[in-house]
Amino acid sequence: MPTSPSQNRSPRVPWFAVHRDLGAKRSSLLTFLSFFLPVAIWCLVSYCPFIWHPDIKLQIAANREEVNTTFVAGDRVSRDFYPEFQEAVRTENQTVRDRRNKGETYSSRQNKKLLRQIAPIAMANGWLTAEEEKDDAAIYEIWREIATGEKVSAHPPLSEENLEIARENWEIMSAVSVAYDSAKYPETPFVQMIPQGVASNPDYLPTPHEVVLMGIKEFQREVDPNQPSMTDRLTHSVKIVFGGFLICCLIGIPLGVLCGTFQVFSKLFEPFIDFFRYMPAPAFSSLLVALFAANDAPKVALVVVGTLFQMILVISKSTRLMDVSLLEAAQTLGANQRQLVSRVVIPGIMPNLYNDLRILLGWAWTWLVIAELIGVKSGLTELIETQGRWRNFDRVFPVIILIGLMGFCTDQILAQFHRVIFPYAEGNQNRKPGLVIRVLAWFPKWLGTMATGRLPLEYSTNEAGPMPKPKSRTGKLSV
Repeated sequence: MPTSPSQNRSPRVPWFAVHRDLGAKRSSLLTFLSFFLPVAIWCLVSYCPFIWHPDIKLQIAANREEVNTTFVAGDRVSRDFYPEFQEAVRTENQTVRDRRNKGETYSSRQNKKLLRQIAPIAMANGWLTAEEEKDDAAIYEIWREIATGEKVSAHPPLSEENLEIARENWEIMSAVSVAYDSAKYPETPFVQMIPQGVASNPDYLPTPHEVVLMGIKEFQREVDPNQPSMTDRLTHSVKIVFGGFLICCLIGIPLGVLCGTFQVFSKLFEPFIDFFRYMPAPAFSSLLVALFAANDAPKVALVVVGTLFQMILVISKSTRLMDVSLLEAAQTLGANQRQLVSRVVIPGIMPNLYNDLRILLGWAWTWLVIAELIGVKSGLTELIETQGRWRNFDRVFPVIILIGLMGFCTDQILAQFHRVIFPYAEGNQNRKPGLVIRVLAWFPKWLGTMATGRLPLEYSTNEAGPMPKPKSRTGKLSV
């Protein structure tokens, strides 16, 4: 009897099966979740106030006479301090009213400074530009429009208490002059708006959208001609990592292969290398600066010191794990010692050596931040260190993520090329090329199409529709 399709299917592999392949769909789903879940948790913490928002981000700030700390819009204060801050400003406002009733006056300069409290609100609503932030005439007009209701703030909505303060101040201003007049600027003391804010993450954990927007701004930011741009910083950091890794490869690969092949080299070099690799590479930073001066040379040298000794041990281990039967077969066929190394050992370890270098390149990336701090600070690390010191973490996070993306994308591209360079390696048989390889293989065809104005054979068309690919001698479609 013919069997049904359901009977021909292999049984479904359980999710938690030891050393069993989950399949392409499940693997893709888990890969997606690997990145999605951390971002989802970050978004959940950032955008759900009832989960964890220990700070208040100020949208309206105020100055206090009895303390030296100055808060501006955008600063964060703790939830516990926020009510205390608001009450302190209310108390100062009452003191100002008492002075006003006694006939005391302020200088026009002091009053102008107080009225500029409205500038961040005006900029957030698009009423002022950055160039007009200290334009006293524009600020004077905005106070009038808020007090009379001509303008209504949406970012943030003003509380009724602050609207009343706007009307109170405008009453004093309009009594002197309805329009701005520097010669008739009020000297009667003004009161400040009460601080307003929204629940937020602490400053060391900016929200995802702030990080993305700031990352875009960093690449678009105009910098002083004497200062490096974001692109310059990224290029510099890539040169440090790959320069150090290239030197490591030139030294570490031959030495690692020799140690894994010949016991004389293993016993001569590996004991000291095994001892030296436990020494922290940053401990040599002062010595490297003394040897190579304070520019980029000690940075590259630190990447070498931090990566080389691990590389030698890893490669020697991979060399020892080569199948001994290959060496025995070659010796049976009469291969001498040099031929065993050049014709058997080196070709035999290439797939594993390639993977080892991928992993070690990631190791080299981890030394970047420490390397760029020694001598003269430079590259992406200078931006991280400088902005972190001023607690501008919304500018720090994009750089950290950028370094991770650079390393991850490099590793994924190299992993895709492993299937092309070593199709015979275990796990690469019958595996379809990845997206990166397919794009790279398609690009020359597309480039040729653009240059000649003609479609490749497999994409050419006629009136009957697309032409089929030419057939091979076996009658099957060629690939």
